Amino acid sequence: MRLFAPEPAPALDLVDIHGQPIMTSSRGRLTLLSFFRDAACPFCNFRIYELTHRHAELAERGLDIVAVFSASQADVLRFAGHRPRPFQIAADPTSSAHELYGIERSLWRKLKAIVTRAPTLLKGMRLVGLAGLNTGNLMPADFLVNEHGRIVEAYYGRDAGDRIPLERVEQFLSRPRARRAA
Repeated sequence: MRLFAPEPAPALDLVDIHGQPIMTSSRGRLTLLSFFRDAACPFCNFRIYELTHRHAELAERGLDIVAVFSASQADVLRFAGHRPRPFQIAADPTSSAHELYGIERSLWRKLKAIVTRAPTLLKGMRLVGLAGLNTGNLMPADFLVNEHGRIVEAYYGRDAGDRIPLERVEQFLSRPRARRAA
C-alpha cells in the first residue's frame, strides 16, 4: 500500500553496507530515501552515479541520501557499492523494507522503461554489464523526508527508470523550514 505525505516515514530495520544502522525518522535531518530495484539494474546504477556526483552540493544544503536495494549484501557490494559512495547504501534481500513503503511490481512498466528510456539503459549497462539484463520487476520509489521524520513527498516511479526529478529535491531543500514541516 502506497504511503503519502504527511505520514511519518516508517522506521527501517536495516544496516548499510558498512554495518551502520539506517535512520530515517526523527533525525533532525532532511532525507532523500530512494528504493532501488536489483543491484544490477542499469537504471538504478545510473541514478546512483548521478547522486554520487551531486552529493556534495545536496549535502551542503542539508540533505542526507539513503539508497535501499532489493538485493543481497554481496550483490549491492558488487554493483552499486564497488566504489566508495558518499551516502548510505543498504541491502534489503527479503524486500521487507520495500514492502513497508509500498513499492510496486510490474513487468509491463519494466518493459516500458527498456523501450522508452534506451539511452539511460545503455549508460547504466556500461556500469553493470550484461548482468543488468536479468533484473526483477520492482519499480523504483523516492521519498523526501523532513527533519521531523515525516514524508513530504512520495514519488512512485511510473516505470523502471522513473525517479523523482532532482529539481524537486532542490525545491524541497529550498522550502522554508516551517513549510517543510507542514
